[in-house]
Amino acid sequence: MATIELQAIAHQYESGQGSASSDAAEPFAVNTLDQCWPDGGAYALLGPSGCGKTTLLNIISGLLHPTAGSVLFDGVDVTARSPEQRNIAQVFQFPVVYETLTVADNLAFPLRNRGLPRLDIDSRVASVLTMLGLQEKANLKARDLSVDDKQKISLGRGLVRTDVKAILFDEPLTVIDPHLKWQLRTELKKIHQQFQHTMIYVTHDQTEALTFADRVIVMHEGSIIQVGTPQELFEKPQHTFVGRFIGSPGMNVIPCVVEGATAIVGEHRISLHASLGSDFRNSGLQNTELGIRPEYVRLSQEQGLPAAITAIEDVGKHVVVRVMLAGHELKAILREGELIPQHPKVSFEPGKINLYENAHLIEAAE
Repeated sequence: MATIELQAIAHQYESGQGSASSDAAEPFAVNTLDQCWPDGGAYALLGPSGCGKTTLLNIISGLLHPTAGSVLFDGVDVTARSPEQRNIAQVFQFPVVYETLTVADNLAFPLRNRGLPRLDIDSRVASVLTMLGLQEKANLKARDLSVDDKQKISLGRGLVRTDVKAILFDEPLTVIDPHLKWQLRTELKKIHQQFQHTMIYVTHDQTEALTFADRVIVMHEGSIIQVGTPQELFEKPQHTFVGRFIGSPGMNVIPCVVEGATAIVGEHRISLHASLGSDFRNSGLQNTELGIRPEYVRLSQEQGLPAAITAIEDVGKHVVVRVMLAGHELKAILREGELIPQHPKVSFEPGKINLYENAHLIEAAE
């Protein structure tokens, strides 16, 4: 496995590629960034379509040469090396298999190319067949299988090798039926815990990212916005984009004015947690906003700020209640058994409020 380091990486596609006009200069698909992923970690590149995550993955793998910057594996510059020379395995969004070979032969192919002993090959293939639940289909031709099973083969070809520097996944579960996704994500997590491969997983699905990765890299418009654990992304989003993107539903973000230890929304005054510091002032701050997760918004009949219900969404495990507070929409999550007040009042759980200036988290002194 390898520590992967990106130094001043940036990429801009040639004018006209993916654009209706070839006259204007293309924006950078990946803005200049530095990033280091230590050996043996499980990482996810998360963001909406077009944010640059697949471009960044292809730069790491060697399928794409960056416009600027360097890619290092264990301190060695591999920017000019091919994927084969970098010794990585990559699994793509759609199945890449040899249709005329059996499932077992597809898995064995990369091992035979490297001249491994027959017994080692048979052992590794049997292990991966078991991991992916393909034992009974080992001798079937790939062309006779469903898309789900073909993608399992693609996953298996990435996992069968133990000598690779990293395993890269580009939205590998897109074509998999929903009821199988959880099973395969769980299996990938177990495989990582067992073998400690360096794994980088690209997805736009926050559930996939948060359940697979130890650390998640959130991208937006070609830039890395935040790198953190799933808990850090949920509790302390460094940017309002992260707050809104992570969570279902995402974080409430409403404009406010800060005076000392109080946030003012319309005519309402909201006390801030003591950790913000009694000397916290709005002086010099611009475009301040209050962020609060729907999980930490409380509705009651007695205590809080007066609000009006605009919508109720029952999603099974909980109910999402949308209310208007001083002209701004707030979402609150009510757990099973909690009653919806007829005339609700809103309050926020102490210590769960985040403050933002120009969309960036205000780091408060403890």
